[in-house]
Amino acid sequence: MPETSCPVAATIAQLDDILQSSRLTKPKSRRIAEELHELLEDIAWGRAGEDHMPAIEALIQELSGDQSDPNSDQVAKAVQSAIKDHREVFFSHIDTHNCETGACIKLAPAPCQMACPAGIDIPTYVTLIGHGRDGEAIDIIRRDNPFPWVCGLVCTRPCEFMCVRGRIDAPVSIKFLKAFTAERAFSTHQYRNPEKQPDNGHKVCVVGAGPAGLTAAYYLALKGYRVRVIEALPMAGGMMMVGIPRYRLPREVIDREVALIEDLGVEFIFNTRFGKDVTFKQLKEEGFEAFFIAIGAHKSFKLGIPGEKDFPQVIDAIAFLRAVALGERHIPGKRVIIIGGGNVAIDAARTCLKMGCDDVTIAYRRTRKEMPADEEEVEQAEEEGVKFSFLTIPVEVVGENGHVTALKCNRAEMVTQTDTARRVPVPVLGGEFFMEADAIIPSIGQVVDHEALKALPDLKWTRRGTINVEMANMTTSMEGVFAAGDAVLGPATVIEAIGGGKKAADAIDRYLSGIPQPKMPPVPVRRARTPWLEVPASTKMILKRPEMPLLGIDRRRTTFQQVELGYSENMAREEARRCLRCDICRRCGECVRVCRDEMKIDALQLGYLDFDHPVKTDFRLTEERCITCGACAKNCPNEAMQIEDRENERVLSLCGTILNRQKLVFCEKCHAVLGPAKYLDYIRKMTGGIAQMSGGHALCEKCARQKIAAFDTLTPPGSG
Repeated sequence: MPETSCPVAATIAQLDDILQSSRLTKPKSRRIAEELHELLEDIAWGRAGEDHMPAIEALIQELSGDQSDPNSDQVAKAVQSAIKDHREVFFSHIDTHNCETGACIKLAPAPCQMACPAGIDIPTYVTLIGHGRDGEAIDIIRRDNPFPWVCGLVCTRPCEFMCVRGRIDAPVSIKFLKAFTAERAFSTHQYRNPEKQPDNGHKVCVVGAGPAGLTAAYYLALKGYRVRVIEALPMAGGMMMVGIPRYRLPREVIDREVALIEDLGVEFIFNTRFGKDVTFKQLKEEGFEAFFIAIGAHKSFKLGIPGEKDFPQVIDAIAFLRAVALGERHIPGKRVIIIGGGNVAIDAARTCLKMGCDDVTIAYRRTRKEMPADEEEVEQAEEEGVKFSFLTIPVEVVGENGHVTALKCNRAEMVTQTDTARRVPVPVLGGEFFMEADAIIPSIGQVVDHEALKALPDLKWTRRGTINVEMANMTTSMEGVFAAGDAVLGPATVIEAIGGGKKAADAIDRYLSGIPQPKMPPVPVRRARTPWLEVPASTKMILKRPEMPLLGIDRRRTTFQQVELGYSENMAREEARRCLRCDICRRCGECVRVCRDEMKIDALQLGYLDFDHPVKTDFRLTEERCITCGACAKNCPNEAMQIEDRENERVLSLCGTILNRQKLVFCEKCHAVLGPAKYLDYIRKMTGGIAQMSGGHALCEKCARQKIAAFDTLTPPGSG
């Protein structure tokens, strides 16, 4: 089979070779092979439906039974073997309209969508926002993520790290656009649930009402399952509710999106501990056939230093944030030290300031560069008055009379390990010092609480203390028990938990339907190929990512009001226009190569197409050199580059970005289009002066020949 990373593309290439080499000599076998080729191309180009695979298998049988051609059976077996060995890939192409490898050009995914753990069709919803179609944008998002508004406020935006626009200036603000359109859709009553399937009679129990559990409940309810969610807390949301402070994620945002899940018929049971208040056996006796475990990782790591357990003023960050979320607003102390460098540490520090602490310092054992916390969160914390002590290693909690007085620390330096390039903090000899404090909040990581799952003794665990699952389908060591979220990944992100919950819902549906589980992770689904936004090249280059408006600094220091105020409508619509539509342009560079090497014009300055070594991009420069010959558009494999005549202009565009407009020249006699003047000049130059010009007049070839013939008729022989 020819070398390619996609079995579908490889099978098509193999059939191409067979048809071109004439190995099939009989008309009937060639006809069958050509029909197979056509059906396989439908799969590779997103045109296939549920009838394609049965039709392909029938043709394989027909080709195999053709005794008149000695090679027909061999060809049939080759195609049959490819489908048998890679059946999931073929069906994935049909179901998702997506080729994960990008080898099937029409189905090449956008990098942002591939980076999203939930697989959201980002280019489609961003474009819909640009068109002002917020309700449709939310519908697209919720096909892969039931929490657009939540993620629009707190997502760690892995999509933006892969955004191709970032190679030109800055990534598209995917996260904030999601928040804008969710709020707008709620406000205009366009935020609605999809239509659910009829009740199928099966019952599923979800343990944990965090993002993973709620996501699984949402998708299972849509499929017609009766879902009960058991939660130890008094409300739904899990870490979204009790781990993320209100100034980042207002409670009403979570409540609104959870209410929509409840509207689907999902039953919530709060203040109920699995294995204690209700047992696994009781639930099975009630008729629950499958269980989804999403209990999170609510237990904190200990520092393991002297004095840590001796003082009540040492409070782990998770317990502190939970208490605040549940209404406890007493300050932990006037001088507080937060130990750690992640987002939870930043949240704890900013929360302390808002509660009235006078002095809040984050002690981190590495440098600022190594901090895992979101950079914007760190900057906002600094603006609000949080102090940082880097290269600081805690050694001992010091106190007297039952009260913390200081944290003994050691200065550190970053040293490169001999067996790896990774740098680690090492204590400096004689670098001991004391940081005065009356409260210490460690935030160095979280673990899964195994006590909560003692009711499932056959559950297998990893060495990291997380539930062991098959990551392609979230199945555990116990039949009918599935798991995802932080209980599987360790402390991760909301969007990763959502992705896991979505995957588990599909696996539970397969389990209860008697369908085999997938052996490869799901491929993100292309939900649409929405018409692009038309933007002039100059606008495309001038548009800049807007700054997020923030609450005034005084209110930020003293209240739990939402800090990020959100984009205005104009900011959101304009930001959507910055998208390059990478779901259509696969950045193969064929347009640049043809223009530069074949036409010798080099009009396309698209440096961002080179992923590893991007250079300057300027869409505006195309107009200076481009002759609108259309060679780039003709050779574009995915119709991203287009050229068309509009009234009296020829327009060249790349995914809606207008690269060039040139006036058309028309035949003076029959008014046929000759092309722009630049293009005609190029033709004259390349053909040595032969062109559609006669006596200074612009004529098409037909009219020029008629004029020459008439001239020859009227001119006597030998008259010169």
